[in-house]
Amino acid sequence: MSDDRTDRTDRTQHTESTAPLDLGAFPAGFSWGTATSAYQIEGAVAEDGRAPSIWDTYTRVPGAIDNGDDGDTACDHYHRWPEDVALMRELGTDAYRLSISWPRVLPEGDGPVNTAGLDFYDRLVDGLLAAGIDPSVTLYHWDLPQALQDRTADSRGGWTERATAEHFARYASVVGARLGDRVTRWATLNEPLCSAWIGHLEGRMAPGWTDLTAAVRASYHLLLAHGLGASALRAAAPGAQVGLVTNHSTFEPASSRPEDLAAAVRADGHGNRWWLDPVYGRGFPSDLRELYERHGAALPERPGDAGTVAAPLDWHGLNYYFPVTVADDPTGPVPHAREVRLPDVPRTGMDWQIDAGGLESLLLRLTEDYGAQRLYVTENGSAFPDTVGPDGRIDDPERARYLEAHLAACARALRKGAPLAGYYAWSLLDNFEWAYGYDKRFGLVHVDYATQRRTVKASGRRYAELIRAHRAQAG
Repeated sequence: MSDDRTDRTDRTQHTESTAPLDLGAFPAGFSWGTATSAYQIEGAVAEDGRAPSIWDTYTRVPGAIDNGDDGDTACDHYHRWPEDVALMRELGTDAYRLSISWPRVLPEGDGPVNTAGLDFYDRLVDGLLAAGIDPSVTLYHWDLPQALQDRTADSRGGWTERATAEHFARYASVVGARLGDRVTRWATLNEPLCSAWIGHLEGRMAPGWTDLTAAVRASYHLLLAHGLGASALRAAAPGAQVGLVTNHSTFEPASSRPEDLAAAVRADGHGNRWWLDPVYGRGFPSDLRELYERHGAALPERPGDAGTVAAPLDWHGLNYYFPVTVADDPTGPVPHAREVRLPDVPRTGMDWQIDAGGLESLLLRLTEDYGAQRLYVTENGSAFPDTVGPDGRIDDPERARYLEAHLAACARALRKGAPLAGYYAWSLLDNFEWAYGYDKRFGLVHVDYATQRRTVKASGRRYAELIRAHRAQAG
């Protein structure tokens, strides 16, 4: 990318292909996986020394979570993990992306290590390996210890404080030292955009703030934590392959008006370049820095931080769900780009537009513009209402079609040179879907929350068929 103001909308016009899925594009040794996160599935929030996270606190805020749901029990994976590993084997997957609960390992965020918490992940990793499933571990999937959020007198702690990034490095070192003899692939953070923008600017995720200054500070300290954590992991676990997982959308202008074209560039900067440019050594985009500073939000920079943030990546994880169409909104919140709902386009149960071409576009952008050397699709999936049939089966053709369309997009990107090494379907299980509670189901496996019974859906069986077909074809 020659200029951080470059209009990236040239790659965002897509039409869905009707060609069959090109399994031959996927190389031998391609990782076929599923993904989850600790707070969404584990439950056991007060067992074996785990302390509260900011999500335990946020779920107690009246009206914050649909139906007043919380993650106290979730899928009870903490107790039922052997059953869930058996489900992965049934699907035929050979990789699993999990996250570690920071408050389960370091209940105070930076104090004594909770051995019982680490023991749980020891057992889980050993169980995965015994089943022939490669664990890919994410250290932070949004469940910051509440103790760190409360660390300052004015209760504006957490990711607004540089110390949190430093505590994260110690946490990375502790987990890396314990699991690094068996875990090779590590991610420092999952979707820092959501932690900063949705949690601190939009107020729809923990900690539930609407403060641009706090959000910009949080964004900076999250990326600093990535760099510090990457260094700590490599020191604690020689041979660790360290990456970062970021979520992205394509941003299209609602019209050819210059104002809408400019809004699409701002939205792309806010949602994409702000999270990629610093990590790839380009610094924070100047146009967005200027925009945020005009609203009183400056970066808390220190000399040497830029090099820390740009710690070399062994791999990059892309989470993709939907494209966004935007129009100029000069009086609206930063980045002054209003999402426009397009009529007559397919949508998921989350009301997200379906466009598999956006996944292809973003994989190619990471390859061509940023020079990513190894890529994984670390999350991709869809929520639709599920109906359990009289025979107990769950037929979910919309989810199966979504899965195949996005795998076809991966195949096209591979044919065009994207160094894609694996795909992790979101999600293995229906789970606690953050502010949406339990109504939105993304799982390849259905969970009856009253009984905790698991049932593989038709989409899960289709994923298993595709995995078998690829392995047979690859030899």
